[in-house]
Amino acid sequence: MNKLSLEVSSGVAVLTLENPPVNSLGHELRQALVAALKRANADRGVEAIVLIGAGAGFSGGADIREFGTPKAVAYPNLRSVISEFEDSSKPVVAAIGGVCMGGGLELALACHFRVGVPGARIALPEVKLGLLPGAGGTQRLPRLLGVEAALNLIVSGTPVASEKLAGTPLFDDFGEGDLRQRALGFARRALAEQLPRRRVRDLKLAMPNAEGFFQFARNTVKAAAGPYPAPLACVEAVAAAVELPFEAGLKRERELFTTLMLSPESAALRHVFQAERAVSRIDGVAEDTAIRPIATIGVIGAGTMGGGIAMSFINAGLPVVMLETKQDALDRGLATIRRNYQGALRKGTLTEASLTQRLALITPTLDFALLRNVDLVIEAVFENMDVKRQVFETLDGVVQQGAILASNTSALNLDDIAKFTRRPQDVIGLHFFSPANVMRLLEVVRGAKTAKDALATVMRLSKTIGKVAVVSGVCDGFIGNRMLARYGAAAHDLIMAGALPQQVDAALQEFGMAMGPFRVGDLAGLDIGWALRKRRAAEFPDRDFSNVADALCEAGRFGQKTGAGWYHYEAGSRTPIPDPKVTAIIEQYRRQKGITPRAVGSQEIVERCIYALINEGARIVEDGIAQRSSDIDIVYLNGYGFPAYRGGPMFYADQVGLHDVIRALESIAAQPHSDAAFWTPAPLLTRLAEQGQTFSGFKGQPQ
Repeated sequence: MNKLSLEVSSGVAVLTLENPPVNSLGHELRQALVAALKRANADRGVEAIVLIGAGAGFSGGADIREFGTPKAVAYPNLRSVISEFEDSSKPVVAAIGGVCMGGGLELALACHFRVGVPGARIALPEVKLGLLPGAGGTQRLPRLLGVEAALNLIVSGTPVASEKLAGTPLFDDFGEGDLRQRALGFARRALAEQLPRRRVRDLKLAMPNAEGFFQFARNTVKAAAGPYPAPLACVEAVAAAVELPFEAGLKRERELFTTLMLSPESAALRHVFQAERAVSRIDGVAEDTAIRPIATIGVIGAGTMGGGIAMSFINAGLPVVMLETKQDALDRGLATIRRNYQGALRKGTLTEASLTQRLALITPTLDFALLRNVDLVIEAVFENMDVKRQVFETLDGVVQQGAILASNTSALNLDDIAKFTRRPQDVIGLHFFSPANVMRLLEVVRGAKTAKDALATVMRLSKTIGKVAVVSGVCDGFIGNRMLARYGAAAHDLIMAGALPQQVDAALQEFGMAMGPFRVGDLAGLDIGWALRKRRAAEFPDRDFSNVADALCEAGRFGQKTGAGWYHYEAGSRTPIPDPKVTAIIEQYRRQKGITPRAVGSQEIVERCIYALINEGARIVEDGIAQRSSDIDIVYLNGYGFPAYRGGPMFYADQVGLHDVIRALESIAAQPHSDAAFWTPAPLLTRLAEQGQTFSGFKGQPQ
């Protein structure tokens, strides 16, 4: 496939990038660019050159798939391409529309002129991959936008609308109309007026009080960046543009880029970038699978979860029929939805008129008959199989054929739920995370009989409502909560061994978790787990499901909602305060179990909890519940507060080394009071380590 086309129009060569979807600058396209530029410069009939992108826009930048491969450094690399265009003997005009980001913007900056149209998105987003622009972006952009504006764009990585930059030296010509014709017209005008070729690198860059400005920038960025090194490196690179000659600045930029490329934080962020794109590829479902039309959504339940689900759809402009069993519950749900929008109203990001339009998309009802014509219905009722049975048997008799029937269950067996209907092919799990209108993660549970087009439809729909959807098979807890159970058990083991809740939470938050497990428990409500353990104890009377949290619940400590759980909370505050009463309850519980407490360090806390996640994740992959280990990473990054700069639990295992993880698991399994079966390394983990593989590189079951 040709990656680039060249045609000549009245003395102007038009080079069109043709590498969908975003004209990424992979090796083949780079080769084609250099070859086409040489042809145009050698053609006596060509006086000027226009560089433009087909499809989505100019260029989305480097091909991240080449990072770390021979293609990334093979001639011509991006810096070589940029030098060729900058040194072209004939003027080059970059025609900027649509996407112009990263290496694409760096290439445009090397052209002698730039023409733009409204609607283009301009960005240097490398910082979001733990990097900085490595092909001159930190040196050239300040020479056009000024230091402060360029630094803000580089450090944030946030796209800027081309209209906002229309009056800056970034664009030599800007306006409505056909981009190609505008660029050709400018090129011919530049020739007629004999405008000299302008190399951005030759522009002088001066800044009064540069030292004070950059010191302030360093302090501000360092405080905001936390564990991420890239933002501060961006400041240093832009400082080099001011303080050093251009070539020396380029060299400094490259040194900083190389250091970041080798950092574990960038490796993790690049892994996440790729993982988010891989997650939509579903085993056994072709990309061209027909999609069912979804025009109207039904939501059963107007509680916290049902209301959040409804908001997710009306935010995307999709009408929702919301069903409740009682009018007062329906009224409370609608009031809560309106209240949830108040923050956006106060900030000015939502107007009263827009809110009125969104709320008008909700049809509240107490009658199942109003769900007759919906295309997708999601139940968000009490997590009880008998309740689910009633709902799905009713839906089966009411909702039109071909509609998708979805359960928001977080743990119940979806295949059993599907049996409550005569159309199991239309039943699927859509496990939203609370608050559903905020959390990005959506676990899509594929039942044994779920139709391929139903699965493809909800995956497409998830993008419409701004969710990151991960496909899970059917098991207790699916991906996220199945692993969470192991994580919680490991944290409980640590309490039994001698740690206190605040010590466990502090160690895991220092590791990077958004919140420790005991703070999470207080936030969610300890009574939920207590009810589950009592139910399981009744179902399996020969097993011990007891937990220290049972004693807390028996004392009326259910978490934040009662002002006391693992921690104490002052009235109106969510700040956790360690409580001596909890320490006494834990000590009493240990005595009852015959456990003598010992010292527990932060390293042991992190290893036990995180390695428990890794071990269960390996079992989930081997069981076929998750399609790939990176899907597990996406679940934990987007739903459970795992730090992005560590890439997710499975990627973190690769970084630590699988052999080291195994040694730690075996050591824990051998300790007194340990559940040996729980801590025995998963077979997949062991095989990968023995064969020198990693989770990231694992493409199938090792033989």
